[in-house]
Amino acid sequence: MPVRAWNLQAAAADAAAWIAGLFAAILTRYGTDLDRRRLTGFLLAAALAVVLQLAIGHTRHLYRGRYPYASFEEVRAAAITTGSTAAVLLVLDVLISRRPVPPLAPLAGGAVALVLMLAVRYAQRARRQRRRRPDQRTAAPVLLFGAGEAGTLLVRSMLHDPNSRYLPVGLIDDDPRKRRLHISGVPVLGARDDIPAVLDRTGAGLLVFAVANAEAELVRAVRDRTVAAGATFKVVPSMSELMDHPVAVDDIRDVQVTDLLGRHQIETDLDAIAGYLTGKRVLVTGAGGSIGSELCRQIHRFEPAELMMLDRDESALQAVQLSLDPLGRLDDPAVILADLRDAERIRTIFRTRRPQVVFHAAALKHLALLQRHPGEALKTNVLGTLNVLDAAAEVERFVNISTDKAADPTSVLGYTKRITERLTAWTASRRPGMFLSVRFGNVLGSRGSVFTTFSAQIADGGPVTVTHPDVTRYFMTTQEAVHLVIQAAAIGRDGEALVLEMGDPVRIAEVARQMVQLARSPVEIRYTGLRPGEKLAETLFGAGEHDDRPFHPLISHVAVPPLDAAQLFRIDPAAGPEQLIAQLDELTSRPATAPRPGSAVR
Repeated sequence: MPVRAWNLQAAAADAAAWIAGLFAAILTRYGTDLDRRRLTGFLLAAALAVVLQLAIGHTRHLYRGRYPYASFEEVRAAAITTGSTAAVLLVLDVLISRRPVPPLAPLAGGAVALVLMLAVRYAQRARRQRRRRPDQRTAAPVLLFGAGEAGTLLVRSMLHDPNSRYLPVGLIDDDPRKRRLHISGVPVLGARDDIPAVLDRTGAGLLVFAVANAEAELVRAVRDRTVAAGATFKVVPSMSELMDHPVAVDDIRDVQVTDLLGRHQIETDLDAIAGYLTGKRVLVTGAGGSIGSELCRQIHRFEPAELMMLDRDESALQAVQLSLDPLGRLDDPAVILADLRDAERIRTIFRTRRPQVVFHAAALKHLALLQRHPGEALKTNVLGTLNVLDAAAEVERFVNISTDKAADPTSVLGYTKRITERLTAWTASRRPGMFLSVRFGNVLGSRGSVFTTFSAQIADGGPVTVTHPDVTRYFMTTQEAVHLVIQAAAIGRDGEALVLEMGDPVRIAEVARQMVQLARSPVEIRYTGLRPGEKLAETLFGAGEHDDRPFHPLISHVAVPPLDAAQLFRIDPAAGPEQLIAQLDELTSRPATAPRPGSAVR
């Protein structure tokens, strides 16, 4: 119905409500004993009430389309308009010597009129909502697990779309206080143990898990009951995936292994983050990688003055650019093609673009490959980082992305990342800006992670290869990890490493089992044995480091002993792999060194 047509109808309905309200008040006072004088007084008061209602309502934009249809804002405007009309009527009635209506008729009539106005609006709104409901003949009946905020938004999203594929027929929630709750007319029908019976009773063939941040055990328990009952199981994304928009029908997706491993509830201090990102020139190295690209996407939300994305992989750069700009223009100055190993090129970029905040995410990270080629790890992870630190002479904040393998390292990846933590701490002691590192474990969904490896193996028909049945790792989704990295950079102190809370370690064999269960056909799991440099279990803290969380419950602060860059020149790049690995090992355990007065990084 057009807005103008509804506004005319609303005005007419409100006028009729006043007439009915005043007539009811007079009938209550006089009954059927209505002579000509009383009828004339009623008609005069009704005419005046209609004129006042329309005039005051016009000044408050009640009939001019300002307020959303039948919203709380419109109800408030209608109540104020009706109350003002009643007050003016009462004053006029008192001032006139021969009162046209009884003294309390304007107040009683106004109350009745307001009730009638709201009733008309409610009826119209209910009628519209019924018309917008999905067609029961085409929409599939669906159950939702979770009657909280996400479930409520999802129910309303489904019911307000006539073309929706889903029609919610019930909710499941373990909270006994919600057993008799109805959300937009959809009832809560039981708890998780009732899932099979409710699916059978409602005829629903799909259950949507609508808890945005849930423990892994709950996701698995609900999925197992749903699948055992012969229904399909889908989920809504976590809050970190949803970022800045409320959950809707289009967000519903198939379950992934990241859902089955659990989600982290992350508290964010948006004011602190905006304080160091909004309006700043921000540079992200390794912007084409999994962590770097997600950093770019999340930093972009805080409206930096300029977001510079640096990588040596042109295809990866275009991919991250497309995720931010549908046009994906590679001639955009925000896209920088450069190699960290080129010291002069990096210095030129910093000198001309003058970044104020730097997230250094570029690194080689494949453990087994770096064990075979430690020289490449040295050139990129160590010397490349040193080139960036050398160029970052005037930055306000420098964040070095590290890994849990830097804690008590046993591999080339761990050695090189521990050295970068120490170089960052050394730079912090001689530069005015803030230089810190952020350390976390495996990121599900990143390129080269166990998740992508297993996915490829399953797609190829198997087998899925696991090094050891008892090997464990810390896991977090890319969105969650980057969310905490940005938060950590806001609260970090100069020279330290911030360690992200990764939850409990997860057995890799369990990850494989969960992923195999999601496969369309049976897949074998095969154990191959630990590789050189690989630990059975990772640790987030090294020897002598303490879990201290003074500012954020999910972020620990540890001191890092500085390492003078001059110590790197003791390494022989031409040495064989075994000798080079031994030199890197020795360098990580070298005592802390303080910078010489006036010394340069290189």
